[in-house]
Amino acid sequence: LVFICLVGMPVGLDSRTVIEPILSLGYVSLLWLPLILGWTVVNEVVLEGMAATKKGARDIVAGGAMGAIGGLGLSVLVVLINTFDLRDPLVNWSPQLFDFLNFDQGLGIGIWIWIVISGALGAFGASLQIVSALLTVLSFAIFETFIVDVFDPLEDLLYDQTGGLTIVAAIVLAVLAAAASLLGGGDRVREARASYAATTGPERSRQTAILIAAAAIAFIVIPMVTGKITQELLANVGIFLLLALGLNIVVGLAGILDLGYVAFFAVGGYTTAVLTSANRGEDWPEWFPETVPWPVALFFTIIMAGLVGLFIGAPVIRMRGDYLAIVTLGFGEIIRILFLSDWLNGYFNGAQGITNVQPANFGFFEVKGTDPRSVFYLVLFFAAISIYVSWRLERSRLGRAWMAVREDESVAEAMGINTVNVKLMAFVVGAILASFSGAIFAAKVGSIFPTSFLILVSIIILVVVIVGGMGNIVGVMVGAFVLIGVLGGPKQPGLLQEFSEYKLLIYGALLIWMMLQKPEGLVPNARRSRELHLDEFLQDAWLKKEVDEQDAQSEAELEAEART
Repeated sequence: LVFICLVGMPVGLDSRTVIEPILSLGYVSLLWLPLILGWTVVNEVVLEGMAATKKGARDIVAGGAMGAIGGLGLSVLVVLINTFDLRDPLVNWSPQLFDFLNFDQGLGIGIWIWIVISGALGAFGASLQIVSALLTVLSFAIFETFIVDVFDPLEDLLYDQTGGLTIVAAIVLAVLAAAASLLGGGDRVREARASYAATTGPERSRQTAILIAAAAIAFIVIPMVTGKITQELLANVGIFLLLALGLNIVVGLAGILDLGYVAFFAVGGYTTAVLTSANRGEDWPEWFPETVPWPVALFFTIIMAGLVGLFIGAPVIRMRGDYLAIVTLGFGEIIRILFLSDWLNGYFNGAQGITNVQPANFGFFEVKGTDPRSVFYLVLFFAAISIYVSWRLERSRLGRAWMAVREDESVAEAMGINTVNVKLMAFVVGAILASFSGAIFAAKVGSIFPTSFLILVSIIILVVVIVGGMGNIVGVMVGAFVLIGVLGGPKQPGLLQEFSEYKLLIYGALLIWMMLQKPEGLVPNARRSRELHLDEFLQDAWLKKEVDEQDAQSEAELEAEART
């Protein structure tokens, strides 16, 4: 709680209203944590064969105590800000933070009110009775822009004219969410997921086909009924999804930690820009075509991306682990600096970039940045191709070879797999998928600059793959929608535009939490889960065997008694 205060998040987010006029996003940035503390203190990991502890009043007391301890930290911070001036090392140690923590009421109230509020929230978190209601209200409040853009009539029904939910709307939403929770809405969702996971054979294929068809129809229809804000958001998510699908092959399937993946994105963007813009460098030979149509440029972009994938992959292919990651990081920076350098300024215009890139014109359909719906449909088309190619490759002989190299390269080589060729193929396929994204990005933005391809892009794409679930196509899609759609990309806004200043902090915290608590990702790959949780699976198998032996022994004893 103190850390959140000192990074400036509460004061920075205080202007964003959640419930008018009683709650702002600044206070929400603090109040969610006591709920989590209360839930954590009573959360229990129940192993197979073990019984869960019955929850009671002591758990609520424990949650309240945990929340109160957190609130005590804020109370101490109030006193320290009032007593000492530490603004030199801590820039957010300010009178604004002091007034915020005291609710603009002076010193007295802030010393004890945070202990009470945090203790109450900790008790609520321990009871888990109002979590669904709170999440519903919070979701409708912070996603106001998206909800209004999709369902315009809700603006007057739920939201105040100055922004934020009205008090009446917040109460109604909380009651409806609590009622749905009491009626077992969450249980039905879990039962449906369990039922789908339990199906096999033709029935599983039929259900999967229905889900894919429903998702395809939804993605086609949604841009038709939404405004430009949602369309732009979906287009940005799609561009990063294409990048993540390519990196998923390199990292998720082949196990090659590539930290310079943005190089292929840059190659795709610059190749398309050079071929479709007349404002490129002056040193190109006279026989070089002035401009070519975007579909023709895409063909050459794919070839160039494949060659660069071979060029980067060949010298580093025999490296492993940290050495491979560092070298790929270097190659990613080399590519960007080459585009920025004076040496190639006559070809790529250096820091001035390439402007006036032509839209993607297909005759009957033109894609340009001023029409985000057309960009989204183009991204959707290439995303469908990339998903199908990834799915087929994963189940092919090459995909099995990639996974064997990922699990143990030495053993894979001993089994006869040509690891050099297999890893080179991963680089080439990943580079081609990234070039799709670069080509669409050039047509969408209309210009290309070296600053669009910083190493930060590689890191964020890697976070998307890790958070979503390495090696799982659905997981990568979920990761792209959750991270890019909600928080935004390096320079692209997401639904939570207010958090743009803190997005890298949130990315880092989320990545650390995922590595510690859920390394397989939000939607894990089954094989990957078995690799990461091998000890737990073995423990469960041992417990299962022990239980089976006890059951067999009990049955034998009962049979003996029956004979007697």
